[in-house]
Amino acid sequence: MSNVDEIKAHIDIVDLVSETVSLRRSGKNFTGFCPFHANTRTPAFVVFPESGTWRCFSCNEGGDIFNFVMKKEGWDFSQTLISLAKRAGVELEPLTPEKKEEDERLEKLHDLLEEAVTFFMHHLTQSSQGKTALDYLLRRKLAPETIETFGLGYAPESWDATHQYFLGKGHSMDDLKEVGLVVERQEGEGVYDRFRHRVMFPIRDATGRMAGFGARCLRDEDVPKYLNSPQSTLFDKSHLLYGLDLARKAIRKEDQVVIVEGYMDVIGLHQAGFTNAVSPMGTAINEHQFRQLKRFSRRMVLALDADTAGEKATLRGLEMARQSLDRSPDIVTDASGIFDARGLIRSEGRLQADLRVTTLPEGKDPDEIALEDPQAWHTIIQASRPVVEHVMETLAANHNLDDPKVKQEISEQVLPLIEDVPNAVERDGYRQKLARLLRVDERVLVASAVRAPRRDRRRRQEPAGSYTEAPVLASEQKLAADLELHCLQLLLRHPEALSQVDRALQQAQLSRLLPQDFEKAENQIVAKLVQRSLEQDQLEPGQFIQENMPESLQVIVDDILSPSNYEEPNVNRQIEELVRSVLRLRYIRVREDLDQLRNFQEEVQQQGEIDLESYLEMIVNYSKTRDRIDQALKRPVQLD
Repeated sequence: MSNVDEIKAHIDIVDLVSETVSLRRSGKNFTGFCPFHANTRTPAFVVFPESGTWRCFSCNEGGDIFNFVMKKEGWDFSQTLISLAKRAGVELEPLTPEKKEEDERLEKLHDLLEEAVTFFMHHLTQSSQGKTALDYLLRRKLAPETIETFGLGYAPESWDATHQYFLGKGHSMDDLKEVGLVVERQEGEGVYDRFRHRVMFPIRDATGRMAGFGARCLRDEDVPKYLNSPQSTLFDKSHLLYGLDLARKAIRKEDQVVIVEGYMDVIGLHQAGFTNAVSPMGTAINEHQFRQLKRFSRRMVLALDADTAGEKATLRGLEMARQSLDRSPDIVTDASGIFDARGLIRSEGRLQADLRVTTLPEGKDPDEIALEDPQAWHTIIQASRPVVEHVMETLAANHNLDDPKVKQEISEQVLPLIEDVPNAVERDGYRQKLARLLRVDERVLVASAVRAPRRDRRRRQEPAGSYTEAPVLASEQKLAADLELHCLQLLLRHPEALSQVDRALQQAQLSRLLPQDFEKAENQIVAKLVQRSLEQDQLEPGQFIQENMPESLQVIVDDILSPSNYEEPNVNRQIEELVRSVLRLRYIRVREDLDQLRNFQEEVQQQGEIDLESYLEMIVNYSKTRDRIDQALKRPVQLD
């Protein structure tokens, strides 16, 4: 497997693109607004998870993860390769001196934080000041071995004890500032320790490297109650999950992760034997953190307290979601802890995960429950429910379900959530549950649904003169990938054939062969190089290609040019084969494009969009192109 293929195998294109584009599920694909041109009315950008590619029908750009990052960042292929390799954990080549120096600097900062863990642990167990903190932890029923496992500590009640210690150990003030152990005084004269008279919680990334600290105050009058390390190169609280380094193995083994709200919740659950628990760095959890967890399990349970998951919070969260339907569905709870059911359901659809909610007994924290009665915690997790069920049962609790007005109010809250569920079978099941809960005819709920029937019911309205085709099959996608390689193989052996291919395409009233005909970034680069070889006259095309081929692509090109099982000796026959391969490749792609455009058309019709005509026009144009390709495939190839 080449480096490029290995990187693609490690990086989910939906995860990557979602960091820039707000995507929503459209059948088996994901759609949104193209980030490369101005357009806020007609989403025409599609991500195809099965093939690992993307396409914009408006600006006619597309490709794989490499194309996307190259276009987004303005990088060349080599820069993109290095960046994505780092993201995927794929080692490419020896580090440059500059990169090695930067890695050594970051490693030094990680080591400094590890020393800080030891410093704070010492003060917790060996200093008289630390007794207050130790007593607090013991009152919370934490065992000494648990305290040691999580590296809990105590920050001395001093303005300078921490930084004076580390300066004495030879660390620089700049390093202490960068890892967040000290704060500059507002007057600009000197520094002081960030953490003072607090219980210290070391925070590590998923691999176990130190990233920063969380700190809890020990006096009621001290604020804030919890204080984190500042945002830095090492500490990004939106990308960290407390306890994940210790929970990874258990999450995989049990195929489930439980998400709780605080450090002590995670620690207490681990001590009680429930080692698959993690916590975000506050009350909000975002989609990036969900995607981190998805690498270990798609089964996720949100353990929320009664206030967060209760009726008032649910209603407020639904109202907030309704007022901002075009926002990125990243947040499950906002900064105030409001439960956003709609955002959670959309995240579940995008993640293809199984997200559930469980409610804690009022006034009880997870660690209290688990340490007092492990079976009680097990029962609570077993009772977790899908988000829609949680909302409908929460809204129905303590209400008179014989009152028609109550039934109407609950249905108006729940039906939009059901319509956001991407799977038709699940939607049908939830409608049945809601009908039974409210004791109404399910047909009444369907008729009064806030949103129109979803597009995946496949009701298509075709423009005049068009016809419905079968969707592109996975086998055809594999054929398209094989055709790409076959075309490049012939072009690299006979670059001069490109001009004859272009003439044959023009005779069929089709555009000439373009790099965009290929989906893979490396294939597009090779195709551009073939074009350039014919636009210059200093070297023979083959020699030009050889001398200008990026070193990072040489292995891929060698693979393309490896001997095939069948080689047609006649050059004209090879050119004919090349033309037909290009036509077949385009036919598969245009069918896939038409299928997606019709999904767009149906979606905007259901949502009452005013730009329907632009989709109809694109469908007509693509249909004409498909017909021209079909006719060209039925005729013999004419060469000069």
